[in-house]
Amino acid sequence: MATASKTSPKKKKASVKTSKPAKTKKSSVEIHLPAPSKVEAWGMNHHSVSPVVFPEKEEDFKDLFSYANKKGLKLTFRGGGCSYGDAATNTKGVVIDISKYNRILEFNSKTGVIKAESGVTIKQLWEFGIEKGYWPPVVSGTMFPTLGGALSMNIHGKNNFAVGPIGDHVLEFTFLTPDGKVLTCSRKKNQDLFFGAISGFGMLGAFLTVTIQLKHIYAGKMRVWPVVSKNLQDMFDYFEREYKHSDYLVGWVDAFASGNSLGRGQIHKAVHLKKGEDPEYPENCKLEKQNLPSTFLGIIPKSWMWIFMLPFSNNLGMRVVNFAKFISGYLTNNKPYMQGHAEYAFLLDYVPNWKFMYKPGAMIQYQSFIPKEHAVDAFSEILRICQKRGIITWLAVFKKHKPDPFLLTHALDGYSMAMDFPVTSRNKKKLWELAGELDETVLKFGGKFYFAKDSTLRPEIVQRAFAKKNLETFHSLKKKYDPKGILETDLYRRIMGIW
Repeated sequence: MATASKTSPKKKKASVKTSKPAKTKKSSVEIHLPAPSKVEAWGMNHHSVSPVVFPEKEEDFKDLFSYANKKGLKLTFRGGGCSYGDAATNTKGVVIDISKYNRILEFNSKTGVIKAESGVTIKQLWEFGIEKGYWPPVVSGTMFPTLGGALSMNIHGKNNFAVGPIGDHVLEFTFLTPDGKVLTCSRKKNQDLFFGAISGFGMLGAFLTVTIQLKHIYAGKMRVWPVVSKNLQDMFDYFEREYKHSDYLVGWVDAFASGNSLGRGQIHKAVHLKKGEDPEYPENCKLEKQNLPSTFLGIIPKSWMWIFMLPFSNNLGMRVVNFAKFISGYLTNNKPYMQGHAEYAFLLDYVPNWKFMYKPGAMIQYQSFIPKEHAVDAFSEILRICQKRGIITWLAVFKKHKPDPFLLTHALDGYSMAMDFPVTSRNKKKLWELAGELDETVLKFGGKFYFAKDSTLRPEIVQRAFAKKNLETFHSLKKKYDPKGILETDLYRRIMGIW
């Protein structure tokens, strides 16, 4: 979710030419790679300088794989570039940007089943479906991941506890393996690839087309309850009490609070309206009613808002912002209101380029997943360690999860906390040391990690966090379908380097 970075906008498109040698009937493919350009992680904490190519049809993927096998190139897939770290960068080879492979191919308005190319974004899906009464079953906090990236990282949303990750809603997909075979994968066909490629962070082949079940909705808005929680235990208790009666749950945590207020914050619970409960439906499902506003208070362009955040881009400023947000929560505490689907779902898109507030530095996100029975103790300890080390997350988000059957899944029967940290030249060494200390805490409580968010994991931590059987199966699939090892990312080399 999944897998976010941006490729430099002015790039010459790679050309793919087929030439026929004079004395043979077989054709050979020659790829003319463009000049390398900067490819940046979404968190701005890492980049590669790589040739970037833009396939537009299935044959382009096949030609790239054929050429890479012949020349020994290392290839990396990139969708919306929404991974915080190095999941879509390649310091040793070529980046394949799938954003132009983005057609919606089929849609059944009676069942809500849609078939699309892997470069189709979550934004395209919801904009296509909402006026027809459908919404993507799982969305991340931003609408810009592609389907290929979303499946590779098996993204989850604020409803993970109820419906699982996006992989649970995929009916089938077509998949190009590095040896040139196109396979149809489902829960009955090529099961090993179905459960391995979903969560396999792009290391087993290319998603071509994806067939997925959308969710039928009967309203343009949802009913939302904002609820203040006095500490982490209070937040946990609310989630456990309310999750069976909720469609979405997400908690914001003030990581600066301590003592009896450790982990205080605010919860937003959302429930879908039933058929007939929304008097403005279907009028309020029109795109102009759902799209996020482009201005603040109808005056200030939201693209400017990050500039107004700069004075608070320090520990003192963020302490004040977090405190003010917590106190203001009492003004609306437990008072339900109606909110549009996109407005509730895509908080990361509400202020465009908000990450620029971390400049001239960068940011990382540290997200860990802890079994339910240890969640409060583990996250309390994590918050205290951060406070003790003097490196406090500026934004922390709490979510509930359930297990899923995918090979390298990050989910479990428990909770996650995603924490954003600023990265500067002065604090980077200490921050990476803090991440290492937090890794040990997560492992002590039986926790796991999420590759789409990671920037700091080491191979030995991955070995201890994921089941040995699952890792061995993944590497067996890698050897089977990518025998020459043409698919690599900077993430793969970092976390799987000992294999």
